[in-house]
Amino acid sequence: MTRDNYSALKQKIEKEIVKLQKQAQALQAKQRGPVITSIIRSMREYDITPEDIAAAYKQKTTPRTSTATRTTKAAAGPAVKRTVPAKYRHPETNETWTGRGKAPRWITNAEAEGKSRDQFLIANS
Repeated sequence: MTRDNYSALKQKIEKEIVKLQKQAQALQAKQRGPVITSIIRSMREYDITPEDIAAAYKQKTTPRTSTATRTTKAAAGPAVKRTVPAKYRHPETNETWTGRGKAPRWITNAEAEGKSRDQFLIANS
């Protein structure tokens, strides 16, 4: 590829990029109108002023201090892990499986022999 072809192709692509960016901006401007109208309608309905929005926006965008985050996490304590009750039991070895994750070998072997997984269900008392 010669330099002339390269630069011409590059200019053509750059023009296409500019054109697509303008189309994207026009689409966004078109979509913004109804959203702004909806926001204004809600502001009037709930008697919200632009100052209220500015104050709320400042509260949401201020970064939290890392010490405050650490203290709330420490106060909450560690996450509690729940044990899942067993759903299947091997009749001979009494091995159990919750039904989650990869099936144990005794289930896969039994299924390979043509047995149903339902045969190993633990009956609810």
